[in-house]
Amino acid sequence: MLNRQEIEKFIEEKSLISEYIDLSVQLTPNGIDLTVKKIFEFKDCGILDFSNKDRRLSECIELVPGKENPEDKFGWWLLKKGIYKIRTNEVVNLPLDLVGIAFPRSSLLRLGAFTQTGIWDAGFRGESEFVLVVENFNGIKIKQNSRIIQLVFLRMNETDAGYNGIYQR
Repeated sequence: MLNRQEIEKFIEEKSLISEYIDLSVQLTPNGIDLTVKKIFEFKDCGILDFSNKDRRLSECIELVPGKENPEDKFGWWLLKKGIYKIRTNEVVNLPLDLVGIAFPRSSLLRLGAFTQTGIWDAGFRGESEFVLVVENFNGIKIKQNSRIIQLVFLRMNETDAGYNGIYQR
């Protein structure tokens, strides 16, 4: 697993992560916190199959954050118990010898919510999306640009072909 210094070096030399807000805050001893750019509500049924021939992503509606005061720079999302799609500010640019795995920040867990993510495959480039599950019966409140998950990086033997799916930037 990469440590803070290695991640910082990969960011500087290989643009491992871009579009971050404040690296001094987001870097952790063994990862980087990704932040909330957009939150979506699922509108309809999606379709998943083996070959992706019939795959159809669920349509989503972007939720607009509300500002408590007109002069506030950032707004808040008030999320009821349910499932949401999150898109991050940060753009990930993985080389062919790194994979990413994310975990919810413990602060999120203490609110009664958690995330579910896939693996960030070697060679993936783009914004990240994952699911936020709010289990707190009273809901939770999230401010724009909040740190929500911690992405860690694992070394692997370099592969000859990286991620080449529909989510590649």
